[in-house]
Amino acid sequence: MSWTKNDYPAAFKNETSKVRNKAIEIANALLRENYDEGRAISIGLTQAREYYEDDAKNRTHYKVKNENDHWKLIQSGKKQAIFKENNKKDLLDKAKPYVTDHDGILFIYHVDGSLEDTLYK
Repeated sequence: MSWTKNDYPAAFKNETSKVRNKAIEIANALLRENYDEGRAISIGLTQAREYYEDDAKNRTHYKVKNENDHWKLIQSGKKQAIFKENNKKDLLDKAKPYVTDHDGILFIYHVDGSLEDTLYK
């Protein structure tokens, strides 16, 4: 059995679409080489994660965080905000397309400074 973008193992369901599609590609190649289905899933997922983890190290990182009662989008290593809004939702509406256009990774923080989410856009 081979998998598609619409029909894939449950182990792939919580991955980003990039990682999931790469895992499908790798697992299908392993199946063609007569690997056991479970082993193909495991190897495919591990290699896909590693592939995009290495890719992420070379991408620009951006942070959405609260400073002085304002939400700001800041590029890592910089001090000046790219965008500044009074509420988080309005900032995210601007930040997500910006980070996507700049092939970056977005780290979203809670008001208390703890990490809420990481988006690989």
